[in-house]
Amino acid sequence: MPPGHGGVSKEKGKTVLGYRQKRQNDTAHRVGRISYYDTLKELKSLSDSKAIEGMAKYGITPERTYGVSIPNLRNMARKIGKDHRLAQQLWTEDIRETRILASIIDDPSEVSEEQMERWVKDFDYWEICDQCCMNLFEKMKLAYQKCRQWSSREEEFVKRAGFVLMARLAVSDKKADDERFKRFLPLIKREASDDRNFVKKAVNWALRQIGKRNINLNRTAIEIAKEIQEMDSRSAGWIAHDAIRELESNAVQQRLKN
Repeated sequence: MPPGHGGVSKEKGKTVLGYRQKRQNDTAHRVGRISYYDTLKELKSLSDSKAIEGMAKYGITPERTYGVSIPNLRNMARKIGKDHRLAQQLWTEDIRETRILASIIDDPSEVSEEQMERWVKDFDYWEICDQCCMNLFEKMKLAYQKCRQWSSREEEFVKRAGFVLMARLAVSDKKADDERFKRFLPLIKREASDDRNFVKKAVNWALRQIGKRNINLNRTAIEIAKEIQEMDSRSAGWIAHDAIRELESNAVQQRLKN
C-alpha cells in the first residue's frame, strides 16, 4: 500500500502504525523543555471544581477554566522557565490557566509591540488583565508608553490595563524618577469620571500607588485627588475619597517620612 494511506508497515520486525506521523506531531508541539501537551495534561491534573465555583464571586469569569490556583501556576512556571514559543501556544488555547501561565513564562525580550496589542485585546475580565500586566507587560521597555496609550482607549479592560501598569510600575520600577509618575496624574484625573467598576478601581489603584512611592509624590497625588474630588462624578468622588483616606493615613505618612 502506498505511504500515507493509513496502512500498517513493518520496519525491522516492529509494527509501526502511524509511528512516524506521531513523532512528527509530537516534535511540532514540543517546544523548550516541556511540551505543550504535557503542560495541558498537568493543568488538567490540578483542576479544582470547588475553586471554579467560587471564582464568579470575585469577578473572575473566564469562559473556560480548570480552577488552578496562582501558586500552582507559578510552581509550574518555575519548572518550565522562560519559553516564548510555548507561551504563544498556551495563549492561543484561551483557557484561564493557559493564558496566565503564558504571561509568566513568556520572555519580555522576545515580546513585540504587536503581541502586546494582540494580547491586550483579548482581556475580558480583570484577573487576566492584572496578571498579564504584572507578569509580563510591566517588564517591557514599552510599558510607560502603553500606560499612556491604553489609558486613552475605550475598551474596558484595555483601559484598565493602562492604569494597572501605572500602579505596578510605581511599585516595581525603583529607579524611575518622579517626573515619570507625575506625567500619569493628569491621565488619572481625566479618566476618573469613568464609572465602569473595573476602570475606576484601576484608576484609584494607580493614584494610591503613585502617592505611596515617596513623600513628594504623596503630596502631589493628594493634591490631584482633591481636584478629582471637586468633579461632578460619583466615580470621581469615590476614587478621590478612598485615595485621600489612605494617602493621608498615619501608616502611610509615617512610612514615607521614615
